[in-house]
Amino acid sequence: MAFTKTEDEIQKMREGGALLSSALKAAVDAVRPGIKINELDKIGEEVILAGGGKPSFKGYKTRPTDTPFPSTICISINSEVVHGCGDREVVLQEGDVVGLDIGCWYKGLCTDMAVTVPVGEISDDVKKLLQVTKESMYKGVENAKVGNNVKDISQAIEDHITPHEYGIVRALVGHGVGHEVHEAPHVPNFVSKMYNKIKLVDGMCIAIEPMVGLGGSHEIETADDGWAILMKDGSISGHFEVTIAITNNGTEILTPLPV
Repeated sequence: MAFTKTEDEIQKMREGGALLSSALKAAVDAVRPGIKINELDKIGEEVILAGGGKPSFKGYKTRPTDTPFPSTICISINSEVVHGCGDREVVLQEGDVVGLDIGCWYKGLCTDMAVTVPVGEISDDVKKLLQVTKESMYKGVENAKVGNNVKDISQAIEDHITPHEYGIVRALVGHGVGHEVHEAPHVPNFVSKMYNKIKLVDGMCIAIEPMVGLGGSHEIETADDGWAILMKDGSISGHFEVTIAITNNGTEILTPLPV
């Protein structure tokens, strides 16, 4: 498996990313108080399949013996950071926030993206959390360019979040993407010596995805279902993600956010 992607592969990821963005937009547009999250999952899946893609999360397993993930979209509510099962018959309530993380295969290549959106009216402090989390992702994108290091992405994200005293999740990070759902390199949202210094080169495709908790703690735990990852302090979380291509001609977002 090549660490970088060819121009042809990036073009296929660009097409797949456009399809994925359309699927996510359809699901986001349907978010409202009273809707069940499994209805949102169905909406996203239908768009992917109709466009000639295949959901990359549904049936996903890290190891052959693992239980396959049951839905097309990871749908995470309030203190759930990521990996919430989208097949649940949970009804969204006014004031909730809901994270929608979606991926697809298209012409043999994979893309990945996520947003966190309000359900009706939400408090000003939660609005600010979502705004800052999304801004931090774009700060990471700005620093993702040939000749820089992954650390430059991490530093930009951390520097934008730290003044607000939010908690940056540390156990989960961004990643390479394209040939597989998750590839090297790790792309953390904070600076740490535990990650190797990786130079950004022409043709690299990565997913940048800050995950941030309102309560100031970075600690997480796994829900009883074995899937959803929650903020241990019970605080609301935000999660945004785009897949990008880094080339000598510049950096391109392959999965434009619908919101």
